Amino acid sequence: MLRINCVEEDIKKLHYQRYHHPHPLVQRKMEAIYLKSQGVKHKDIYKLCQISKTTLTKYIRQYQKGGIEELKKIEYKGQASELNQYTRQIEEYFKIHPASSVSAASDVIKKITGIKRSPTQIREFMNRIGLRCLKVGYVPGKSLEPERIKEVEVYRKEKLEPLLEQAINGEKVVFFVDAAHFVHRAYLGFLWCFTRTFICSPSGRKRFNVLGAINAITKEIITVTNETYINAESICELLTKIASLGLTVPIVLILDNARYQKCKLVNEKAEALGIELCYLPAYSPQLNLIERLWKFVRNECLYSKYYENFADFKAAISTCIGTANTERKEKLDSLLTLNFQSFTKVHVLAV
Repeated sequence: MLRINCVEEDIKKLHYQRYHHPHPLVQRKMEAIYLKSQGVKHKDIYKLCQISKTTLTKYIRQYQKGGIEELKKIEYKGQASELNQYTRQIEEYFKIHPASSVSAASDVIKKITGIKRSPTQIREFMNRIGLRCLKVGYVPGKSLEPERIKEVEVYRKEKLEPLLEQAINGEKVVFFVDAAHFVHRAYLGFLWCFTRTFICSPSGRKRFNVLGAINAITKEIITVTNETYINAESICELLTKIASLGLTVPIVLILDNARYQKCKLVNEKAEALGIELCYLPAYSPQLNLIERLWKFVRNECLYSKYYENFADFKAAISTCIGTANTERKEKLDSLLTLNFQSFTKVHVLAV
C-alpha cells in the first residue's frame, strides 16, 4: 500500500486548502490526501471523494513527489475555446462599445463570430481577455473638449502644483473650498446581504448646506453651515474663520467659479484679510480636493442609512465632518492625497 508521511504543519495546510483553495479540483486533491493522513481506508476515500483507485494513487504520488505545492498543480488544460481565434475582433469592438451586461456581450459576440455560448462561458472568456465589470464614471461634458483639457493641465502644472509645493514646504497655507448641499432623503448604497434590503425615505426635502475649506496638508476642516442658501455672505464668514486661525504665512484659497465666490464683496473681504483667492478653470471639479471629502461624508454616514428626523440627519453629517481628521484620519489621509485625475488619456463612451 502507498504510504505518506504528513507532518503536523502539512495536515493543517491540507485541512485549510480542502475548503479554501479557489479551484475545486485542488480542493478534491487536498481532501483525499487529508483523509489519507487521518488513516481513512482507501475504499472509503474513493467513496467520500468520488474518485477512482487510479486517481487516488496519482494524488498520493504527487504528494510524495512535491508535497502540497505539487498537489496545487493542475495538469488538465481543457479544450481551447473556439472564440480564441476571434479575440482581436472582440477586443477591438469592446474597446469602443463596452457591453452593459454578459447577456448583451453574448449577443454581440454571436454577431461577430457566429458562435453562441452560455453566459458563464462568455463571462469566463471576457475575464480571460482582460475585460472587467467596472462602474462608469462621469465628468462634465465640456471638460473633455481638447482645449479644456489643455487649459486644465496647464493650470495644474503651472499654478496648482507649485502652490501645493509651497504648502508642503511651509511657505503658504492652501485651503480647498467648496459647498455641499445635503438633502434629507434616502441615499441608496450597496450592502452585503442575503436578500434585497430596503430603507425608509424621509418625508420632505429639507436641505443642510455645508460650506467647507480643507487644509491641503494638515486636512483640517473649517465649515460654515445653514439650512437656507450658501451665498457671498457665507463665503465672507468662512474667510473670517480662516483668518482667525492666526496663521503666520500667506493663505491661499482654491475655489471654483460659482458667482457668489467671485463677486466684489468676497474679493474685497479677502483683500482686507490678506487672503489670496485662486480660481480653478471651468469644468475642473477633479482638481478640487474637497470634492473627495463630500464623497467621503456620503459614504460614511449617508449611504444606506435612515435618519427619521432632520435634526439626526444634520447631527450625523456634522459629527462625520468634525471627526474626519481625528477618528477617521487614516481613511481621510488615504483619500485626500495630492494626486489629481487627468483626462488626457481616458476612454469616453461612444455616442
